[in-house]
Order: sequence, then structure tokens, then C-alpha cells
Amino acid sequence: MADTYSNLVNKNPLGKKVASQFGLPKPALLRRYKEGQQLIEGPAAVAGIGSAPAVASASAIVKASGGEVVEATPETSYDARLAAIVFDATQARTLDQLDELRQVVAPALKKTHSSARLVIIGTTPSELSDPEAAATQQALEGITRSIGKEMLRGGTANLLWVDEKAQGDSAVLAAPLRFLLSSRSAYVSGQPIRVRDADVPDVEDWHTPLAGETAVITGAARGIGAEIAKVFARAGATLILVDIPASGEALSKVANSLGATALQLDVTAADAGERIAEAVARKSDKLDVMVHNAGITRDKLFVNTDENRWGSVLDVNLRAQFRINKVLLDKGVKGGLADGGRIIGVASISGIGGNRGQSNYAASKAGVIGMVRQLSQTLADRGITVNAVAPGFIETEMTAKIPFATREVGRRLNSLLQGGQPVDVGEAIAFFAEPGSAGVTGQVLRVCGQSQLGA
Repeated sequence: MADTYSNLVNKNPLGKKVASQFGLPKPALLRRYKEGQQLIEGPAAVAGIGSAPAVASASAIVKASGGEVVEATPETSYDARLAAIVFDATQARTLDQLDELRQVVAPALKKTHSSARLVIIGTTPSELSDPEAAATQQALEGITRSIGKEMLRGGTANLLWVDEKAQGDSAVLAAPLRFLLSSRSAYVSGQPIRVRDADVPDVEDWHTPLAGETAVITGAARGIGAEIAKVFARAGATLILVDIPASGEALSKVANSLGATALQLDVTAADAGERIAEAVARKSDKLDVMVHNAGITRDKLFVNTDENRWGSVLDVNLRAQFRINKVLLDKGVKGGLADGGRIIGVASISGIGGNRGQSNYAASKAGVIGMVRQLSQTLADRGITVNAVAPGFIETEMTAKIPFATREVGRRLNSLLQGGQPVDVGEAIAFFAEPGSAGVTGQVLRVCGQSQLGA
């Protein structure tokens, strides 16, 4: 759905004038990914504390994509507006060292252009035994979230917490850092992502990282699910798209446009897992990525929610995933999930912060988060990663039906002052699906523009 207000204050001369005169919020036009697009458009300032092992990796990534690297200091004079800032704070162990970050990043932020990226890289606090060292690293989250709320013109700020064993491995850092620097993370801000040590395969082409991968996406007939499918197809994946028979025509249309296979199936069916595995076996010798996107809402105040409204939402949004996963994770099932595969769920900020009239939906989405965190540990020895995205206000048919005033508040109640697009969710899920993201598991990534809801 079009954001009329944003279009008015950005594209209409009179609207621009009125917004400026009255100090009205002016949502930026976000830079989103286009096929073949450069990683960043402009120079990147790179700096760090101590030995700063991630600086070399960040510099190599930017240079490999055709970008210019500026080695930043507090005294650096920037000749051009910066597209990105990467600061390696992995070696910070005292509170005093945090001021080194301030001295470099503060002046650099004043020289950024629209849709700029700030990525701070730290050490996972839970790995540190010294209280001050752990506190120093945890402080990076507060810094990142605060800067995210200060970024201008569509800029974002995010944090990578890297385990100590992974800090010398440029391969394990490449996919997460590239995602946060790129326009694919346009609606992700103020978020921490943990990166663990892992065996990461070489990536031949970062524009098609899913080439040769087979993926199943449920709820793919329309909206966010259809957009996830488009992003996966662009990234080179072979697709099997699933939705209920009632949406068969829409599902076939999406599948045909992408060269994908359509599977009409109710995910709550007792044999849903078996039928998905059979469909995979007809296309490939293995399943690489399982995306659980199918979901419904049956909103009602908790005191008025009956058994059917309660149970149906939990069945579709959560129980179905357990049943399907059980089948696909059986090593004896042909068409099951391969070792080194990916399971990706779709949670929601409603599952994090709750939402009036959505206790059933919030329960199901919070359950997805719990499942991801536990299953990621269980499957670690098979190299299978399990993650989830938690979308905020996304412009869909569903949000278009929200009353005008409520819809406008939902759109503006985040650091980017606008609703996200379905493609933003698709980009985050595709990031989790990449072979290069092997070091990222058990994570819940909010795609919410740094929403104040559930913060």
C-alpha cells in the first residue's frame, strides 16, 4: 500500500514546504536493493580499537565490491560523504576504551550521506569472564540502539557480536557484514546479531548466493510470502511454494512467474511434512532451506477469545511447524532437510512486545522465537542453522485494512518514520538462508525500522 504522507512530503513541492515550515516528520526514501547493485555507493570509513581483527575483513569486503576505504581517526578530514562506517570494538575491555569509538564515529557520522550504514563489531559479552569487559561489550548495544535513533536520511546502525573463535575468520564475518552494509538491510536498524565460529563455504557470486539451493516457502501465494519467493528466485534458488488450495490460483501465478513449483497444501494437514518431502524429492536430492511463513490472525480481546480462535492460530502459526520439522529432520526421509541446511521462521514484534487483541497471535509468534532458540542448539552438530525474523509494521493488504489513524501511528513509530515493505522481510530471510550465514543461528532479527513497540 502506498504511503500517501511520505509521498506528499518527499515528492510534492507544496508538501515539502509545509513539512519544513511546521517541522513535520519527513520519512526518507530508503535505498533498496536492485539486481547487480554495488554493495555501497560511496566511501566507507573503517577504524577500530587495539589489534581490531575485523578491520582487515571489512576493508577487503568493501574493496572487493569496488568501494573506497578510508582509514578513520579522530582527525580524519573526509573529502566525500560517507556511505558506511565500520568500527571494530572487539578488543575493547574497559569502559575508558569506549571513548575511542566516540572520538572516531561521532565526527564520521556528521559526514554521512542518505541511507548510510553504521556497523559496530564487538565480542559476544557472554564469552567474557571479566565483569568490566562484559559490561564494556554489552554497552555497545546501548550505543548502537541510541545512534540508530539519531541517524538521519534513512541511515541505519547495527551491531555484530562475534565470538572470539570467529574473530580471525573473514569468511564467517563476510555474509553478516555484507548484509548490514548493503541496501538489503534497508529496514533493519538498532539490531544486534551474534556470529559464531562455523565452516563457511566459498561464495562464488554474492548476487546469487542461493544458486544450487532448494528452498520451500509456505504461505507463498501473496503478500510477504510471495515477496520472499521473489527474493529467493533472484538469489538463484530452486523453489517449491506452498499455500492452501483456496489460494491455488494466486499460488500458481506466483510460481509460474518465478519458474517455481506450486504445492497446494494446508500446513496443518497431518501429512504436510511428508507431502513437502515428496515434492522436494521430485525436484532435488535434498532440501537446503525451509521457510515457515504461513500464518493467520484471528483477533479478539483475550476475554472474548473462544477455543476455535485460539486453537486455529496456534495450529497454523506454530504447531504445524513442529510437525513439518519433525518429518524433514528425519535423516531417513527422502527430500528431508540436509545437514548444513536452514530453518527460518517468521515471528513478529507482537510476539516480543504483545499487542492488544492479539493474545493468540502473540503467543504463536513468541512460540516461534522459543522454538528457534532451542532448536538451534539441538541441530548445531548437524550444521543446521535455525533463525527467525520479527517484522514490524509492513505495508501489506492486512495493514491496509487498519483504521487510518492507527495505521499512521504504526508507520511512524520507528526510527525510519515509515512502514517497511514485504521485500524487506524477504531480504532478511534470504540472508539467513545463505550458505555464508553458517555462523548465524538462534537469532531473531527484527525487521521493524527500529520500532518503539517491544523495544
